[in-house]
Amino acid sequence: MRENIKKAVLEALEQCMDSGELPRQDVKTDIQISRPKHEGHGDFATNIAMVLASQLKMAPRNIAQALQGRLEENPLFDRVDVAGPGFINFFIRPEWWQKGIVSIVEKGAEFGRGSSGNGKKVLIEFVSANPTGPLHVGHGRGAAVGDSLARVMKAAGYEVETEYYINDAGNQMKTLGTSVYLRYLQHYGRDVEFPKECYQGDYIKDIARDIVDREGDRFVDVPVEECLEFFTTHAVNIISSSIRDDLENFRVHFDNWFSEKNLHESGKVQEVIDFLKERGQIYEKDGALWFRSSDFGDEKDRVVRRANGILTYFAADIAYHRDKLERGYHMLVDIWGADHHGYIPRVKASIAALGHSEDKLRVLLVQLVNLFEGGKVKQMSTRAGQFVTLREVLDDVGTDAARFMFMTRKCDSHLDFDLELAKKKSQDNPVYYVQYAHARLCSVFRNAEAQGITLGDISDIDTSRLSAREEMDLIRALGEFPVVVEGAAHALEPHRVSYYLTELASMLHSYYTKYRFIEQDVELSRARMLLAQATKNVFASGLELLGVSAPEKM
Repeated sequence: MRENIKKAVLEALEQCMDSGELPRQDVKTDIQISRPKHEGHGDFATNIAMVLASQLKMAPRNIAQALQGRLEENPLFDRVDVAGPGFINFFIRPEWWQKGIVSIVEKGAEFGRGSSGNGKKVLIEFVSANPTGPLHVGHGRGAAVGDSLARVMKAAGYEVETEYYINDAGNQMKTLGTSVYLRYLQHYGRDVEFPKECYQGDYIKDIARDIVDREGDRFVDVPVEECLEFFTTHAVNIISSSIRDDLENFRVHFDNWFSEKNLHESGKVQEVIDFLKERGQIYEKDGALWFRSSDFGDEKDRVVRRANGILTYFAADIAYHRDKLERGYHMLVDIWGADHHGYIPRVKASIAALGHSEDKLRVLLVQLVNLFEGGKVKQMSTRAGQFVTLREVLDDVGTDAARFMFMTRKCDSHLDFDLELAKKKSQDNPVYYVQYAHARLCSVFRNAEAQGITLGDISDIDTSRLSAREEMDLIRALGEFPVVVEGAAHALEPHRVSYYLTELASMLHSYYTKYRFIEQDVELSRARMLLAQATKNVFASGLELLGVSAPEKM
């Protein structure tokens, strides 16, 4: 509908210029079509007259009135109004909305998909949890956001790849290996101190017991420095496998798994340090190497190699983002925890220092999740040590509820996750509310089949029978789905899809309680079944974008 309106506006502009009502100009602007906030202002509106005012050197209201005269002749519009300083409000003829239902059904799963991304290559890196313990509920929210964003951007025409950056290098790996080694010794009754900086969760004991089962006591008298690599590698493999299993159960797929360890071993970290040295962006001070990040907007310069010769995590991050850029992506999307807010300027600075626009990097911050149970904040898991694991949440409420609940708020807003609510079969439960709307529509077709009523050839359905206000509202809402998907992709806000589905479900449930889809009037029934099919398709497509199933029965 928006494209049809844009076409009509362009035709009206051309006609006005041909007639001399408007001065001839090569109009260089994109025509923006929006939905008015107030129903009385029409179905759509444009501010094109105000945008053109400086180019045409005319008052915007005069431009709008000239266009109005031409647009009123277009059969698409029931009425065209000029409002305020020059807004043009469009009232679409009902038959155009009604006919659009046929197109929605014909397009099926393709409805909502577009090409506005123009095939731009995008890399979305998310979760990237250290392989030092199980995924916690915060990682789960980041996983839902990243995976849903990838689905939405693909639907909008971007070429998207997803990546998990495995932080399998540095001191944290030594700490992990040491933690398992000490628990291994304790299993054999050795009186060893277990430092506070070691990983405390019971999962460390599980890994130690696995080594006992596999290797017996062969390491009991072996100094830690001689067997640390074995304990570290074994722990990383077990934890990484568990992380992959959790993500698989959460319906999250990664195209690439990128190892930080390989980044160091390949020499790429040293290469980028040498490269920035040659460009004068790295200098030595007090025995350490510093990156001139303050030259690119950061509040101060950052250390990349300490005086003791140990490289910082930031050094690896510079090399990692250089590797991403060299792979030819037009946009890099990093999804981090909210506590990494201060890290953004230095990474953007490194991208600028490498000769790229810092705008190539977009960072989404994911805020904390508060789990509630029985009206109280859920206690921390004794199993995991210091946090509630994603696996615990999935075991409790299931993947569908978890994914949808994570997407009920913008990712940079705090989220209160009510575990009891997520399991309720009521309209208070957001995921149940939306899934039940889809299941209700599926039941319409089962009932119709039982009565021998089918859609048949949809091209001969009399869509003008869909004239009730609630039917027209549903049809208009369905027409917005492609716009919602496109907007969510360009703004990197996949939660817009869950908002849209919730509103659509509200409209469907209200309609369902007031009208019957199957009536004695067969032609009216076919028209309403067409509306049901279009709505069902949109629910299924929208839930797929969120990684949530669309059940046929509930």
